[in-house]
Formats: sequence, C-alpha cells, structure tokens
Amino acid sequence: MAADIRGDNEPYDDINITPMLDLAYVLLVTFIILTTASVQGVKVNSPRTQAANQLARPQTRAITITRDGAVYLDAYPVSLAELEQRLASYKAANPALPVVLKADAATQYQKVTEVLEVAKRLDLTEIGLVTQRVAQE
Repeated sequence: MAADIRGDNEPYDDINITPMLDLAYVLLVTFIILTTASVQGVKVNSPRTQAANQLARPQTRAITITRDGAVYLDAYPVSLAELEQRLASYKAANPALPVVLKADAATQYQKVTEVLEVAKRLDLTEIGLVTQRVAQE
C-alpha cells in the first residue's frame, strides 16, 4: 500500500490525455463546420421536375430599377401603381414581407424615392438595398 502513495515532489509515470482529446474534438468539430459552410456555395445544374412547380416560392421580393427608370418586380416590368398593388397582395399573405431594392448606379434618385414611398405606404419595414463591394487596392 505504501507503493501507491506518492509524495508531492515525485514525478508522475502516466500522462493525462483527456485535455488533449478535448482539444482534438473541438478542432474536429470546427473543421467539419467550416468545411460544410464552404461547400454550400457550390453551383450545380439541378434536374427539372413537375413537382417543383407546386413547391413554395421564396417570400423575398426583388424590386429592380434600371438606368432608364423602368421598375421591375421579380423580373417583371410594372408601373408604380401595379407595384403597390402587387406588394399589397404579397403583404396580405406575409405581414413581415422582406423586400430587396436593387437600382442601377445611374438611376435618377427620384425614382428610388418613389419606390421607397410605395414601401412606406404599405408599411414594409424589411427593405434591403443591394450594393456592390469596392475592390480593395
């Protein structure tokens, strides 16, 4: 029994590897998460099926204003009155309707404010403005 009792100054003969295993597991989980996140951006050509027509469409609506001031809602040309009518129907179905506004850099500022006024009248609060990143030199 005296052989099992160690003094405070005696060296240990065994190594506790539990902290190293904990670190290895954390690194493994981090690697798996980062690898999975980077794979999500891979583009593929998906097969076409009839069942895809019945699937729910995305709820986010895109408003585009071209250089000459033409307004598009989800790639379809609309007037401001039609835009307000369609957004009102979408808002009735989804009160928290998210909208993305993408305008050409050369668009007249007046046209952008008119579209924002339509959004304000409909009480659309989730509006994203699309911009491009400036290249770092």
